[in-house]
Amino acid sequence: MSIKRVLSILFKDFSVGPRKPFFIWALVLPFALTLLFQFAFGSLFEPKPRLAIVDMGESMITVSAQELEGFEVTILDNADLLLGQVEQHDFDAGLVLSAGFDEAVKAGEKPVLEFFMSGESLASNRIIIAVTAMEMIRVLEGAEAPVQVETIYFGKPGLPISIRLVPVIVFYALVMSGMWVPSASLVEEKERGTLTAILVTSARVNEVLMAKWLMGFLFATLLAAVTLLLNSAFGPRPLQVMVVVAVAAALTSMIGLLIGVYSKTATMLFTLIKSLGFFLFIPVVFYIFPDWPQWIAKIFPLYWIISPIWEVSIMGGTLGDVWFEILVALSITLALSALVILLKKRLLT
Repeated sequence: MSIKRVLSILFKDFSVGPRKPFFIWALVLPFALTLLFQFAFGSLFEPKPRLAIVDMGESMITVSAQELEGFEVTILDNADLLLGQVEQHDFDAGLVLSAGFDEAVKAGEKPVLEFFMSGESLASNRIIIAVTAMEMIRVLEGAEAPVQVETIYFGKPGLPISIRLVPVIVFYALVMSGMWVPSASLVEEKERGTLTAILVTSARVNEVLMAKWLMGFLFATLLAAVTLLLNSAFGPRPLQVMVVVAVAAALTSMIGLLIGVYSKTATMLFTLIKSLGFFLFIPVVFYIFPDWPQWIAKIFPLYWIISPIWEVSIMGGTLGDVWFEILVALSITLALSALVILLKKRLLT
């Protein structure tokens, strides 16, 4: 096998790739899904309480509010502006703190606190903001709370839905780039006769297959990494994340190469990918619904690449925690490569 010829074919594929619909679709889809899931679904399922404050006297409540975790706090200069934006549901609630508010509270007086609520805000957010505001005023007054609350958590805290959707986006990045790109490229060259023209030269079948696999591998690695970066899911060990991403890209690209070798026409290619799509996607569903029996996901091949990505990037694990999954994924990749070699004669018929 000539490395020079492999790189020459690879360069040719990448140079004409941006003109191919399947190449562009594979590039755009992960970004589109990130926008959809993280901005639409993320904001839908995890809205933060939005509080606006107009402070006319440099109150300590404003300082305390800006230090709150899990709140979106905005400081405005005008009470009329605050009222208008609360009415338009730009904020869940608004506070207007008059001049000398802190001193009046400390002196035991009862100053007027203008507190506006949006009728369209979630009831949970209204309760959170109201309780938090009263607690900040109690602290300002210097009074002790009538009870001491001890919070006890049962089980592990659940992850936000936006985080649980990350495997879905990464899955599509790997499948569209690792499986779709090399298989579609190979089938297109079969149908157009360019594959025959390449094989008439000094290039060998194995070199063509290696170039197609490398194209899928590089593309899948890049898009999966970018997808994790866009979703702030690289975790504390980015280099180790890249290792598991590379293993995942190797497996998905080999699946794509196998599909491309087996498929004689674009129609057969689409049929195979649609048939395999649900089978390959099933392991991802178990990360959205963690209460389901997780052993079922291990039956499906892509579990062995989604699981290491999840553990290292999202859960903060190490390669030592996922060495067995990586070993299984590499073993599947090698087994599929042997199958590709057995079926490569289909490229010549």
